[in-house]
Amino acid sequence: MKNISKIVACFLALGLATTSCSDIEQFNENDRNITQEQLEVDFQHVGSLYQPIFESIYQYSPAWSYQLQQNLNADVYSGYLTNPRPFVSGANNTTYSLVSGWNNFIWSVPYDFVLDNAKQIRDLTETDFPTLNAVALILKVEGMHRVADVFGPIVYTSFGDLANAGVYDSQEEAYNAFFADLDVAVATLMADIDNGRFTEFDLSYGGNYTNWVKLANSLRLRLAIRISKVNPTKAKTEGEKALSQSLGLMETNADGFFVNSSLDHPLSVIDNSWGDIRMNASMESILIGYDDSRADAFFQEVNPNDPDPTPIVPGELRGVRGGLPLLPGYAGELDQKADYINFAVINDDIHTSRVQLMATAEVYFLKAEAALRGWTGAGNAQANYELGISTSFEQHGAAGAGAYMADNTSTPADYVDPVNASNSVAALSNITVAWNAGGTNEENLERIITQKWIAMFPEGQEAWSEFRRTGYPKIFPVVSNQSGGVVDTDIQIRRIPFVDSELSTNPNGVAGAVTQLGGADNAGTRLWWDTGGPNF
Repeated sequence: MKNISKIVACFLALGLATTSCSDIEQFNENDRNITQEQLEVDFQHVGSLYQPIFESIYQYSPAWSYQLQQNLNADVYSGYLTNPRPFVSGANNTTYSLVSGWNNFIWSVPYDFVLDNAKQIRDLTETDFPTLNAVALILKVEGMHRVADVFGPIVYTSFGDLANAGVYDSQEEAYNAFFADLDVAVATLMADIDNGRFTEFDLSYGGNYTNWVKLANSLRLRLAIRISKVNPTKAKTEGEKALSQSLGLMETNADGFFVNSSLDHPLSVIDNSWGDIRMNASMESILIGYDDSRADAFFQEVNPNDPDPTPIVPGELRGVRGGLPLLPGYAGELDQKADYINFAVINDDIHTSRVQLMATAEVYFLKAEAALRGWTGAGNAQANYELGISTSFEQHGAAGAGAYMADNTSTPADYVDPVNASNSVAALSNITVAWNAGGTNEENLERIITQKWIAMFPEGQEAWSEFRRTGYPKIFPVVSNQSGGVVDTDIQIRRIPFVDSELSTNPNGVAGAVTQLGGADNAGTRLWWDTGGPNF
């Protein structure tokens, strides 16, 4: 993240700058002088609204926007990745000294580009072109449940309602609205499943509405599992609805939800160009401990031909502990970064312009958990678990899935930091890969979530949410907790507080949201579905 303080300061300055109405009109003008009538001939007045939604569920460009929106929070908190440079002299989001200017992007990007565009599409299409609105509803749920899973209460049902502007839904109310929106979307698409109007605007499925219904069903199952501890009755109802819908769920890797863009994957910039992100130590512990052949599909060495890539032994993939402070003995952030810069980077096959938002393997793990919970239509837990693993191996072209699934001895490995021994830590779990038919639900849930966590890489938002819900996989705590006691180091961070932009422009809305939160507006307060109680 180059000059991140300057970037944030620049945005703050832009926000305070005085702009005349005439200046705003200039920004709104089309530089090619295309009239609204011309746009409507090709239906571009609607179609042009989809691309910013697709590319802002997490934002492709500029890369530093994604870095603030997700990378320096969920991607790190999930145990997937970590920053080798201790930004802000080590007092930053990754050490729980939250930088409010960074966190504004978690809120502003989806509201400005996902929710606002989805509302415009609804206004233009709901009556005459309902299938177009149906797709926008699915995208809206995909984008906004992530926001709820960061903050808790969000502005959702009242968005665009002038009479109730800024009124927050509780997280439970938001989830009920997500399910209702998916109801409308599925019913609408099923009524006109062969309509091809969306084809030229679709960055995922080429206009195939069958795939969009499968995505909606799979997304419903994800959200149903998410609330299974806090509201098991509602969860079962919604989960069984997803499992019984006639078009079914994602089944093959071709069904996965990926966004195909002409823009570079933001992780490729953050990782390769800036050297600002590396493999997390928890990833090393689990992938290397299991001798998982997907490790080489996910990560690669920075300098494999360098005879002395200090301090890495050639052929090894090494991760970095999360939450590193500015350690003693270093002159500054960049000196410390230099010692970790040769640790494992993300494989170029991962950060292509095809961004993964929901892999099919995830769905099999969702079904495996649903089976543990006794939901009708979920099938056999072990069969789904093993299909999840084999589907993930297939997705990444990895070999040896059969032997991997039969391994009942390998466990996560201890982590050894070759730079600073004080960061070394013993493995936190002894769970094996092979299914244990005689094991408890809790034991096999740890297997399911651990393998789902691997399969969802690099989508850190969903991985962080599932870690908070279940406690799995067991990922290493931060080295340095600078929250001042707000966040328990062992329990780890639970949410992001409401952002400055909302506190300044919608103080009454935030005040109402805090009453719905059930605790203080800080990073240690659990969300509605994050009960902290037993998984079964």
